[in-house]
Amino acid sequence: MRGETGRLWAYLGDRDNPFVVYDYTPDRGRAGPERFLEVYRSGYLQSDAYAGYDGLHRRGLVEVGCWAHARRKFHEARTSDPDRSHAAIARIGRLYAVEREARDGGWGDVRLMAARSERSRPVLESLWAWLDHEAMKVMPKSPIGEAIAYARSNRVALTRYLESPHLSIDDNATENAIRPIALGRKNWLHLGSDRGWRTAATLLSLVQSCKALGNEPFAYLRDVLDRVSTHPASRIEDLPPDRRVLPWPSGGRKG
Repeated sequence: MRGETGRLWAYLGDRDNPFVVYDYTPDRGRAGPERFLEVYRSGYLQSDAYAGYDGLHRRGLVEVGCWAHARRKFHEARTSDPDRSHAAIARIGRLYAVEREARDGGWGDVRLMAARSERSRPVLESLWAWLDHEAMKVMPKSPIGEAIAYARSNRVALTRYLESPHLSIDDNATENAIRPIALGRKNWLHLGSDRGWRTAATLLSLVQSCKALGNEPFAYLRDVLDRVSTHPASRIEDLPPDRRVLPWPSGGRKG
């Protein structure tokens, strides 16, 4: 096995394409996501502000920031500058309160967008003004200075979720998709080659997409394999896991 560290990227689709897809690359270079997303020239791309996505944004994919990443930096700075850190976290919490109410209340798109305009936008405007003011008082290389700089440098991207009800305040869904891989890292040591990881990425895409859509993965795969030999190629769109729902045993999701 080569002395290298590969990378498993997680991509989540939108409402119309509610799938989880993993892609393996031998390294963390920008060539991986640029290849995977090469057919896209428009639309939104939400991420953690990784510089490797800059080329994608230059060619037309609109950058959407992640408030969870911005908040995390203030959380990490709370021991060295608790007053500023907690002040920022409190403001960010007000943004999340709107999203939480919308989710728990089952709000429609119109109501969500109205709340974002009436409640979230003023909070953001106040937050940006506060960050601009505090940036002149802190050391740039201090934890709080870096937290403020991250938020300010990504201001446009972090505000962009207000543009559409299809956009989220953060990319935690993607973080959740990659978490099982990170937590079980030692369990993947048997995949000692690029080929093994590419196979794993395909299988993980199937399993995680099924789970996200409420399908029991093994039941879905068995059903598709039973059908695929006789299923008309002209109706291949009937087979993805968002088109067929096979419940978990005893009516409950496992794992």
